[in-house]
Amino acid sequence: MNWLSLTTEKQLEEIDRLSYNPEIKGGLLFKHSARCSISSMALSRLERNLKVSATLPIYLLNLLDYRSVSQQIAERYHVEHESPQVLVIKEGKCIYSASHSEISAGSIESAVINN
Repeated sequence: MNWLSLTTEKQLEEIDRLSYNPEIKGGLLFKHSARCSISSMALSRLERNLKVSATLPIYLLNLLDYRSVSQQIAERYHVEHESPQVLVIKEGKCIYSASHSEISAGSIESAVINN
């Protein structure tokens, strides 16, 4: 899986712009805390099972280093901050959000394919 590091609020503008491209099918954001075993487990499950990774950019946000970016994500996409958390962005909006044990490759793939 080709993770792109999400480190600046400016990147969110690029993610929004790309999320309108029908060939890309949106963008996926994974908010990760390296200190959290649940977050590490969710990350590992996605790396093993996510099949749509070839059709959309996947961004990894290190919450410990980029807390302000996480806050901007919550405000921009109208989601409550959680960790770990995954969001699927399409046409500049969050079309899917899950956290903790609810994070699953199958649900993400359904959101990407059906929207």
